[in-house]
Amino acid sequence: MKIALDPYMFRDVPLLELPALVAELGYEWIELSPRDDVNPFFLHPRIDDATVRRFRRELSAAGVGISSVLPLYKWSSPDEDERQAAVRYWKRAIQITADLGVNAMNSEFNGRPEKADRSEGQFWRSLEELLPLFEREGITLALEPHPDDFIEDGHTAVDLIRGINSPLVSFLYCAPHTFHQGDDAPGILRHAGGLTTAVHLADTFDHTASSGLRYIVNPPGSAVRIHQHLDIGQGEVDFDELFRELAANGFDGTLVSSVFAWEERAKESARFMREQIDAYVKKNWSR
Repeated sequence: MKIALDPYMFRDVPLLELPALVAELGYEWIELSPRDDVNPFFLHPRIDDATVRRFRRELSAAGVGISSVLPLYKWSSPDEDERQAAVRYWKRAIQITADLGVNAMNSEFNGRPEKADRSEGQFWRSLEELLPLFEREGITLALEPHPDDFIEDGHTAVDLIRGINSPLVSFLYCAPHTFHQGDDAPGILRHAGGLTTAVHLADTFDHTASSGLRYIVNPPGSAVRIHQHLDIGQGEVDFDELFRELAANGFDGTLVSSVFAWEERAKESARFMREQIDAYVKKNWSR
């Protein structure tokens, strides 16, 4: 099992200084999420081959590895121009991942929930073009249902991933999206079984609780998706049941600290999350 840090709160740290910082914070692995000088949100990667080589040297010197690269592109967009652009961006991202010596990528379905049928069709078009590249490079892909994607429900996402029918494509469970996925972490994880290869860990509040006025959005009826990425214990996700089910399913993938809420105390948050994850792993995998 790998325990990784999503360093988004440290995105202003120069890339070549990042490995040493991550090691200082107590992590051996990085999930390389979007940052402007490498793989910005929804745009073509910015890093060149020379910087990839320098980054690999700094990773080696710090004793830190990259567990996964996480790009976010509009590869399921109902707009065909956006979809084709996203596929071009994916191709470069896959090459960068291979050049970094990394064999795993994580991402989202993307698309639009109000155009779910069209978005799924676009997703399959993109996957048919990209899956041979994943196969050629020996890179796996874990997908998560995300709030405001064309698939938001966890069970539905597992079924679609199973339908891809590729040993390279698996399921990523994101704890801070629990209440958008159906508030059924044990059921979703049992349904996924061995398809679950990665978990994003952060806390969130249940936006569906009480009378429906826990969060007031103006104008009423706005199609927003509310959630947080808090330290464990600051929200309402049941991490005891989450970790129990992961252990029961024999999970041996990557656990990623994915807190984004506290940039003013980013180092303290990262260290706290490492302690919490270690404690849950020790409690549930040492039985």
